[in-house]
Amino acid sequence: MKLNLGCGPKRMAGWVNVDKHASLGPDQVVDLERFPWPWPDSSADEVLLSHVLEHLGQAPDVFIGVMKELWRVCKPGAQARIHVPDPRHENFLGDPTHVRPVTLDTLALFSRSFNRQTLADGAANTPLGMLHGIDFEIPVHEAIYDEPWRGRLARREISDAQASEAARMYLNVISELRFVLVAVKGPVP
Repeated sequence: MKLNLGCGPKRMAGWVNVDKHASLGPDQVVDLERFPWPWPDSSADEVLLSHVLEHLGQAPDVFIGVMKELWRVCKPGAQARIHVPDPRHENFLGDPTHVRPVTLDTLALFSRSFNRQTLADGAANTPLGMLHGIDFEIPVHEAIYDEPWRGRLARREISDAQASEAARMYLNVISELRFVLVAVKGPVP
């Protein structure tokens, strides 16, 4: 089973298209902020949340609940692809329905290997993966640059390091962040 969660009007063939708004015509009407989700444990081979996660979980307990349910429904090794607007872009800032910035640092809190490393380093990061019995690895994280930065990079007018520095200093440099989370399940080391 492949889940297209928060599909809106973008239905995908071969996927279970899910949205909380019946008027959009999803295959299943589900409010992703209400738990448990209607799918069995370890039932999803792949999950897509494209411009959805930033709309969920304004309250921390709800966001953590979303991540717990995402992990629960994923089969071992299943991929969850997450696309979100960069929180330093007007696409994020201008939408009043965006309730939570989602970054690599946010998602890493749900990785037990990251949790173990930060605990060993004495860092103050909250080990959410360990606290809530879930585990995702993040093998892919990608920044999609907005224009004119994308063009300047393509034409080699600026280096990757210069683009990264600009993204730390200015708004509207990166438009979208893309992640692949892989559900780690099995004996806990």
